[in-house]
Amino acid sequence: MELKYKYITILMMCVIFGASSCNENNSSKKGKGEISEQSERPLTFPSNDAFLDFIQKTHLNYMWDGAEKTSGLAPERIHMDGVYPQNDQTVVTTGGSGFGIAGLIVGIERGFIPRADGVTRLHQIVDYLAKADRFHGVWSHWIYGETGKVKPFGTKDNGGDLVESAFLMQGLLIAREYFKNGNENEKQLASKINNLWRDMEWDWYLNGQDVLYWHWSPEYQWEMNFPLRGYNECLITYILAASSPSHTIPASAYHNGWARGGEIKSDAVAYGYPLILKFNGAEEYGGPLFWAHYSYIGLNPKGLVDEYANYWDVNRNQAMINYKYCVQNPKGYKGYSDSCWGLTASYSVDGYSAHMPMKNDLGVITPTAALSSFPYTPEQSMRALKYFYNDMGDKLWGKYGFYDAFSMQYNWYPQRYLAIDQLTIAPMIENYRSGLLWKLFMGAPEIQEGLKKLGFTSNSS
Repeated sequence: MELKYKYITILMMCVIFGASSCNENNSSKKGKGEISEQSERPLTFPSNDAFLDFIQKTHLNYMWDGAEKTSGLAPERIHMDGVYPQNDQTVVTTGGSGFGIAGLIVGIERGFIPRADGVTRLHQIVDYLAKADRFHGVWSHWIYGETGKVKPFGTKDNGGDLVESAFLMQGLLIAREYFKNGNENEKQLASKINNLWRDMEWDWYLNGQDVLYWHWSPEYQWEMNFPLRGYNECLITYILAASSPSHTIPASAYHNGWARGGEIKSDAVAYGYPLILKFNGAEEYGGPLFWAHYSYIGLNPKGLVDEYANYWDVNRNQAMINYKYCVQNPKGYKGYSDSCWGLTASYSVDGYSAHMPMKNDLGVITPTAALSSFPYTPEQSMRALKYFYNDMGDKLWGKYGFYDAFSMQYNWYPQRYLAIDQLTIAPMIENYRSGLLWKLFMGAPEIQEGLKKLGFTSNSS
């Protein structure tokens, strides 16, 4: 289902119409820690906190036991049925791995992963990334796990992917901040991450223009031709580019490129909630709900304001519109309710699709949509979590938590996982519970300077 942009912006091209995902993947590395055998599904918990602990632990296990063995990174997909039509079990995803790295920090902080084992895994990851294919310091969307060589996302998309790499670096900077004042081994890890961070040539991806471009290929140069204009999931790309200590971009690229010279603003309202910004290709009801997740694994939207928006309001309103739409269920799909909701990019009954209210509602519910929205919709997300876990039970639950998506309408319950959906759950629940990842990322001095440069104010630090 190819539309103009890749992420609404390359399959909408595979994320808005295929976020990190338009193929398949598995992996089978046993980690050293204590997460391993999470196949049993307890029926009761002493408290909601204990329940959330279990949910986080199980889902981040995709990045721990489920990691590709050579790189330590997240497989693009894990299919419990063992069927991989494109034979891509060991292909890893850079963006999904960024979310997974953030999840490893959650696991270490909460004691799910022994700290020393977590540090060893992160050294493995950063050493691998330093040797993997890079294009002006930027990684590709997909990488062959065994070799570190680029796996093309599309014919001309065989070079640097700035957005996926931004998601990856967001997670790495969270890890750097967590370990930078630790023991000598941890300080060395932080130093390695700094080197990767400084190598990223954000300014190269301006292509001589006043806007960032998603892709560059040594073979096809700028032929993909996807300028990053808002609003979608890509805000973090501009924040990092402006914050770079070595290859920064001018503030004008943000205002003239991303914000379209001010045209990013919207007057649209749905279910009484203003969208505030123009959602690319989804201006009436908002886009797939991952737009409220990917950039905000580390970027704290609470109190984050610029001349265009209050970003807490943008995200909360999008989540509430998504929820209200599913409750109203205008297309009459079986199963939708105030306990069973959430439309975002995921597997679908026919391939992969960026599900969203009205425009692309195919009767498919994706658990990560509600679960990764915990910071914005805690009551509605908890109700969905309990329904998915208690009412749907083993039909929806496996080794790495809830399967990617399902449809009661079509009696469709695939036992398959996608990294980009699975690995935002533990980090966003943690931001709801403690704000840990937000505190770490927003505490980075470069990020504070970058936000200031672009005209943001924030009450977080």
